[in-house]
Order: sequence, then structure tokens, then C-alpha cells
Amino acid sequence: MHPLAERAWHLVPKRLQDAIASGVDRAKGVVPPAPPLPDMTAPIRLLIGPVNYAGQGYRWARAAESSGRVSARNYVHLGNNPFGYDADHLVTWRQSEHSRAWQNAMLASIRENYTHVLIEACFPILGGMFRGDVRRQVALIQEAGVKVAVVGHGTDVRLPSTHLRLTAHSHFGEGAEDWAPVDMIEATVAENLALIRDLDVPVFVSTAGLLADLPGAHLLGVVIDPDVWRASAPALERTRPKIVHAPTQMHVKGTYFLRPILRRLHDEGLIEYVELEGVQHADMPGVFADADVIVDQFRIGDYGVGACEAMASSRLVLTYLHEDVRAEVERQAGMPIPIPAVTLDTVEDVLRDIVARREHYRAMADQGPEFVHRLHDGRFSRDVLLREFLEG
Repeated sequence: MHPLAERAWHLVPKRLQDAIASGVDRAKGVVPPAPPLPDMTAPIRLLIGPVNYAGQGYRWARAAESSGRVSARNYVHLGNNPFGYDADHLVTWRQSEHSRAWQNAMLASIRENYTHVLIEACFPILGGMFRGDVRRQVALIQEAGVKVAVVGHGTDVRLPSTHLRLTAHSHFGEGAEDWAPVDMIEATVAENLALIRDLDVPVFVSTAGLLADLPGAHLLGVVIDPDVWRASAPALERTRPKIVHAPTQMHVKGTYFLRPILRRLHDEGLIEYVELEGVQHADMPGVFADADVIVDQFRIGDYGVGACEAMASSRLVLTYLHEDVRAEVERQAGMPIPIPAVTLDTVEDVLRDIVARREHYRAMADQGPEFVHRLHDGRFSRDVLLREFLEG
């Protein structure tokens, strides 16, 4: 929508917005999709939505179902799923925001067919109902005896001021003025954290670094399919190790700091540096299998899906981690995370050490699949959901 048209649209009362948008859909023959339905024979019936970031809503649903006692469905607004991750149910933002018929049908389905709802990233599970007021939506759902929990994915609960205080080279610091409006993010996240406190329901986080903002939350963990990423050839056997960096967000990953270092080592002949852009996710298993070292992010202090995929490929991962993250995942996994301690200030020294001590780092990379098996193949997430929410 053109910015002028968007500003004008926001001046229109919500009821009139709904009537106009729904009228346009009716004129086009667009019918809101029926709500997703669980298997009603299952004693526990879980709905997860509505963002499915990195396909995690879908994978948490499948993980929960692996218990044999849960029927789980996830849904997502199409606008939150630009990369086309698997999802059980899709709805357009327009329909979820403006269709009273869809909102009422979804509410009725949740109250009649589900026992539990896991709300992702503080997004309104019932779209534009009550102007997206999550508190009022949750109250309606809970009135029917349905249990509710919340899961934080990342930016939705990562408070910039806290991150800046705790993180060297935070992505909310240098260069952020050209990346995103940090003041607006601070205000939005503060509202989300207040919402979570007010709801007083079980809280989960996808990654350990988010416990800094939600210390009472349960680590749910991201989930991948390790079989997709399994690679047969060992890492670090080339004379000149192949170092791959595939930044989806250069500012967040620290690419502008990393690039000069990696290119200098490449020109020196120590490494082969490959920087990738625009590679489809389906092609990434082959990319990782052909690499020795995956350089991930250096400004967040946490790790996510990409690092797990690289570890599952038995590739050495270089990514900056807070010591609290290391301690928490080691406690949960029963083994250290197989990622060397590295920062933007030490990455050159670490790369030189990798070339000099290949066997040491190859052994570390070989531990990746076992670490992923313990925390990120779905079983850990399933057990956390059952223990802290679904069977509580």
C-alpha cells in the first residue's frame, strides 16, 4: 500500500475497515478458510500460532504429536511465512485482521475443539478481534477452560536496552540507525513483556539467550530434521579450509565487520572464503556439506536454526555466544555446545588456530550431530511442552 494511502486507511474506524476489506473479498469471491481441526480422539489438542517463524510452530506441533497423546495444529498468517515453511493452516493477514466471520469461527473452534493454545511472539491468536487486544482474546479462550501459554521467538521479547548492556557489538548498537528503529523496537518489546506478565501463563522461549529478558521462562529449543542435514564427508580435510558465510541479515550477523577479516585471510591463501546470498533454504544442505566452517552471527550472543543445521552437518560453527547461553544449553544437553568461544575481536585468531589444529576442531565438529540429537531434533521440545504445559 502506498504510504499516503496507508496513513489514510489508519484514520478509518476499525468497523468500517472490516466492512470494506470483507466487502472487497466477497466481491472477489474470497471465502475465509475454515479453522484447523485437531483429531478429537486425542486427549490433548494443541493449537500453535500465528507466526511460524523459521517453521518452528509447525515443528513444535509435530514434536508434541510424537508423544502419541497430542493432536497439534499450527497456523500462520501468510505475511509471516514469506519463505514458505511448512504449516498446517494458512490464512491471509487481511482475513485474520478484518473478517469477523473468520475470527468468530476461529474462536468457536478453539473453545470447542482444543484443550491448549500456544501463542507465538505475542501476536493476537484471533487476528483483529478486539483490535488485536491479546488480553481480551486470551480471556475469552480461558473462559472455556482452554489453557494458554506464550512462546517468545526473538525480536518480539529481546529488549534492546538489556541487549546493549549485556552484549559486545550488539546489533542494537553501531549501525542500527540504518537497520531498524531501535526506539520503536524497545517500546514494542516492553509492551510485549508487560503483556506476558499480565497474562500470567506458562512462558517458553525458543533460544537460551532470551532467558535474559524472560528469566522465568522455559527453554523450548528450536527444532530441525537432522536427517536432512547429515553429511558424509568429514570437515577440515582440505589444505585450504572452505569458510562459508550466508547472511540473511548482514547487520544482525555482523557481516560488515567480518567481511574484511575473512577476505584478508582468503587473499593470504589461508582459507577459501565464500559469501552467499539468495540461496534457497532447500539448497542449504548441499552448501553446508561442501563447507568446512560455517560463520554464523557475531552480534546477538545466541544461536538458532542455522547453527543447528550446520552442527547437524558435522560442520564447525563460528558464532558468538553469551557465557550464560553456553551454561544453560550445557545444563540441558548434558554436554558442552560444540562451538568454539569466539567474538568479533578474536575471530581471526580462532580461524588461524583452526587451520593450525585441524584435528582438534574436526573432533569438535563431529560432536555437532549428538548435540542436535539431544536438544534440537524435537524430543527435548516435546518433553518440555508436556512437562511444563500440556500435562501440568
